[in-house]
Amino acid sequence: MFTGLVEATGTITKITNLGDQSRYQIAIPFASELALGDSVATNGCCLTVAELNDGSASFDLLHQTLKVTSLGSLKENSTVNLERALLPTQRLGGHFVQGHVDATGTLIDLSTHGQDHRLEISLPPQIHKYCIDKGSIAIDGISLTIAELGDSSATFWITPHTFRETHLHTLEIGTPINLEADLLAKYTEKLLANKTH
Repeated sequence: MFTGLVEATGTITKITNLGDQSRYQIAIPFASELALGDSVATNGCCLTVAELNDGSASFDLLHQTLKVTSLGSLKENSTVNLERALLPTQRLGGHFVQGHVDATGTLIDLSTHGQDHRLEISLPPQIHKYCIDKGSIAIDGISLTIAELGDSSATFWITPHTFRETHLHTLEIGTPINLEADLLAKYTEKLLANKTH
């Protein structure tokens, strides 16, 4: 379980193709604090540490992960958002994020407005139905509040701190983005569906 508060950014230093799967080696500022088997949200996707090296960790990405997330579109030297799993003693500053990507969207706009930035992401129907104005959603692992909900997209206002401390400043229009809908919305839908049967 994660909070969507990005702890640091890392850089993909090596991608090894292993047939239907791949191994990503990522330079991580807190690599020395990791252990084999630890969970690290990488652009919002929960990955397991498979190998540790000096200043980096490696993760095995299965075919399904590469297929349903944006991680398969990343290249060596790509910057990624990183967050370690939540400790029970930590404050929950964002929202509950599982690290299970529901779908991908596309970066439509990332423009500067004074000190802030306007971010607009396309939302596929299976994600849009869980979204509300001022609701939470994880965008590449970043817990964000929806400022405006359109028919097929969501707009967010990004503070200078979030823009600087995440990978957002490295993105280009058209980049695929990992999306994870609010866990509470998904549970509510399931409970209501069961109630009508």
